[in-house]
Amino acid sequence: MIKAIMFDLDGTLVQSEKLKAQSYAIAAQRLLGSSEPDARAVEAYREIVGAERHVASKHVTERLELEPYLRQQMPELGVATPEEALSKMRVAIYSDMVEDPQVFRDNQWPHTVDLLRIAKEAFCQTALVTMSQRDEALRVIEALDLESTLDLILSREDVVQPKPDPEIYLLAAQKFGVPPSECLVLEDSPNGARAAVAAGTNVVAIATPVTAAGHQREQVVPEAFVVTDPEKLLEVVRQRILEHNRSAHGYDTPSNQQGA
Repeated sequence: MIKAIMFDLDGTLVQSEKLKAQSYAIAAQRLLGSSEPDARAVEAYREIVGAERHVASKHVTERLELEPYLRQQMPELGVATPEEALSKMRVAIYSDMVEDPQVFRDNQWPHTVDLLRIAKEAFCQTALVTMSQRDEALRVIEALDLESTLDLILSREDVVQPKPDPEIYLLAAQKFGVPPSECLVLEDSPNGARAAVAAGTNVVAIATPVTAAGHQREQVVPEAFVVTDPEKLLEVVRQRILEHNRSAHGYDTPSNQQGA
């Protein structure tokens, strides 16, 4: 039986990945003196979505060859590396973008948020499992009025190793006192799905406009059901739970890794 459902945050409950990609584009625009946000930064971020902040900043820096421009900013920003400079710029831009909580409400993924509410109403244990810093995560959860729907919140500060390492999902299962095999995870990024699969959970990967290309290109999580149509999310989750229950009771299960 599935006893706990765990939700990623960025890209899964809210389209913050889209907003973060845009903040990189604006940072590149300012560095290069361009007339509009740099679309190359959006594409570079899509290639690394789900990674830690410093990893993503380093990737965007290298892909857009921003190091010379960032070195000029390092003394003023008080940082030691070009990627730290880009990260600090990007975070400031993002903070300005989401200063109004309505931005998160306007960019939530309603089907995933509805699933979280349904899971809580069904008396299933629910968790938020994110690589965002705790204060950032709480800011989103409060904006979406989801505090009462979550039994557990784990963030970057709670683990040593980031996703795709399975540490954070293993920790969530441990805190619930539930085997990972009896947990269902909702993730949008290949990195997050890798972490959940490695932890031994049942995974539904949500291919968003930001992460779809990565799922299709890499096919890194064959063990996960992949949802491409958000309207079918609840149907795919039910299918995943049904197949898990059939397998747990010794019935044959079909090999269907593409949910919808």
